[in-house]
Amino acid sequence: MDGIGLVLEGGGMRGVYTAGVLEYFMEQDVYFPYTVGVSAGACMAASYLSRQHGRNKLINTEWVADPRYLSWRNFWTKRQLFGMDFIFDEIPNSLVPLDYKTFREAGEELAVGTTDIETGETVYYRKSEPGIDMMKVMRASSSLPFIAPIVEYGGRRLLDGGISDPIPLRQAEKDGYARNVVILTRNADYRKSRNKFTWIVKRAYRRFPVFVKILLSRHNIYNGLVDYVREQERDGKCFVIRPITPLAVGRMERDPVKLEVLYRQGYEDAKRLLPSLRAWAREQ
Repeated sequence: MDGIGLVLEGGGMRGVYTAGVLEYFMEQDVYFPYTVGVSAGACMAASYLSRQHGRNKLINTEWVADPRYLSWRNFWTKRQLFGMDFIFDEIPNSLVPLDYKTFREAGEELAVGTTDIETGETVYYRKSEPGIDMMKVMRASSSLPFIAPIVEYGGRRLLDGGISDPIPLRQAEKDGYARNVVILTRNADYRKSRNKFTWIVKRAYRRFPVFVKILLSRHNIYNGLVDYVREQERDGKCFVIRPITPLAVGRMERDPVKLEVLYRQGYEDAKRLLPSLRAWAREQ
């Protein structure tokens, strides 16, 4: 896949679909020189680049049932539904260790998007940057508004990268990749609806007016990017892998059976589409 980028959408637990796709890519030794992702997409990319077969599946279909991972108890005690310390410290450093050495030394670049809540801009951090704390960056990229605390890093106040750039295709193009494989976690007919809780958004983030504006226009941002992906796909510049039907799994899903099914769906879709992907990659 020389000269081709990989673009990963987020989506919370819907990212298990991406995990299935990347697992099959690993089995077939399919890697890209550059990957860009936000939120769950970035997290799935870590195990992919560290070459740890089955790690994403283990974490997201088995450990997800642990209340320390996702529960209302987390919210009432720490004001976060997802246990961010558990997910980004205890799991990668103890319970299901990430192979940091392989991850760091892998030749492929990884760019992770976050949203600066003071400026509203999408801020990207790269694995190749000296001294970068990628686990902290991935935590910031996965910190959803209202249910996760703001992450302070590098003098910025950061939240979910999927807010300002949910499908980071343009970033891949900006970084020099005119042709990209895009893995989405929504079916082709999905359109995001307008936020119905305007007053809650304005009240919760009243200190960050630019961020409020972005939150309230997320549907336009997302739908515009979906249209752009379709345009690039039609022009042969993108190869898109996406669920064929609407998912039965939501952003906060905890049912291991449903998550296992979604994982297999991603795996089988990748298996089915890989010959077409290889043919597309050979085109000039």
